Amino acid sequence: MQIGTMTLDLNDPVSLALLIAAALGLLIVILLIAALRGVSRAAQASEPLIYQMDQMGRAVDALGRGQEQLTGGLTAVSNAQANTQAQVIQSMETRLAAVQQQMTDRLHDNSMKTARALSDMQERMNKQLQGGSERTTKSLTELQARLATIDRAQENITKLSGDVLSLQDILSNKQTRGAFGEIQLTDIVSKALPKDSYALQQTLSNGKRADCLIHLPNPPGPIVIDAKFPLEAYESLRNAATDAEVRAAAQAFKTSVRAHIKAISEKYILEGETADGALMFLPSEAVYAELHANFADIVREGFNARVWIVSPTTCMATLNTMRAILKDARMREQAGAIRNTLKLLHRDVELVVERVQKLDTHFDQARKDIEGIGTAAERAGKRAARLDNFDFEELAPEAGVSDASAAVARLTRRD
Repeated sequence: MQIGTMTLDLNDPVSLALLIAAALGLLIVILLIAALRGVSRAAQASEPLIYQMDQMGRAVDALGRGQEQLTGGLTAVSNAQANTQAQVIQSMETRLAAVQQQMTDRLHDNSMKTARALSDMQERMNKQLQGGSERTTKSLTELQARLATIDRAQENITKLSGDVLSLQDILSNKQTRGAFGEIQLTDIVSKALPKDSYALQQTLSNGKRADCLIHLPNPPGPIVIDAKFPLEAYESLRNAATDAEVRAAAQAFKTSVRAHIKAISEKYILEGETADGALMFLPSEAVYAELHANFADIVREGFNARVWIVSPTTCMATLNTMRAILKDARMREQAGAIRNTLKLLHRDVELVVERVQKLDTHFDQARKDIEGIGTAAERAGKRAARLDNFDFEELAPEAGVSDASAAVARLTRRD
């Protein structure tokens, strides 16, 4: 509310009290005016009215004093409110300053943490980049090494291809194929048996030359191993496309194997010179497997002809069995020498026992001598102790050496 230059707030207790006081003053003025008008109209009023007016004047005085007191109270309230507002404002300013300081500190801390986090992140990124560079370098080095390995493997493959072509050239010729089988047979036999238990390219009494002759004891006696390689017939069988070609190739394969079995049976089984059987060595496991899987009748024909067909694997097993037979035969041959050696060993043991007994006798005599030496040493010690306790002052001064000797003799007799 605007009154002249003064602005009053109805929500302010001081302003409200001032308004009430002004209203009361205005009411008093109105009453005074009305009373004065009544006095002028009724000058002849009675004494009770004058008394009332007097009482009213006193009331007005009391009201004025109360107004003054109210004004003082309102002033005190206003001052208190002003002080409170000042305190509140000061407290708010203090709190705002503290909050501002806290915010500043937090912002500073956050900026420092952010700076440290960025620094750590940058360091980690640098480490990761460095590690990535090292790993990349290592990977490139390993890749280079692997490429070098691949190059070497490629060279080996190229060399192997040449070896395969060479092997094909070898197997395409019957003579070279036979030499290949003989070389493989020689390698297997040399690994399985001692050198003195077999002979290669041994010529028999009939003039035929065996690829390998195993010197087994009788029975069964020396046994021949001959290498055969029916490769053409096997390849024809593998490459056959129609039933007619398969039948023709199978018949050719049977004919080839039968011919090998017959040749071995006639050439290398000699009565009184070799064993009553021989081995046909097939240097290919595939041919051996085909023969046993689909041509069992040919295998039985070989059994009837006393020709046993073996592959590199079964040949090694057969040779190991032969090695056991050779070892057992040599053990029997050496049995007499072993018995003689045992007799000599038994005699040596008897001699050792006799010498130990003599040595024990010597030790017993030495022990007795040592005991006698100990007893003599003990007696000598006792006598030395008695001589030490002997009172030489009891002897007469003029007593010579003879008296001392007599005393020693008495002591000796006492012992």
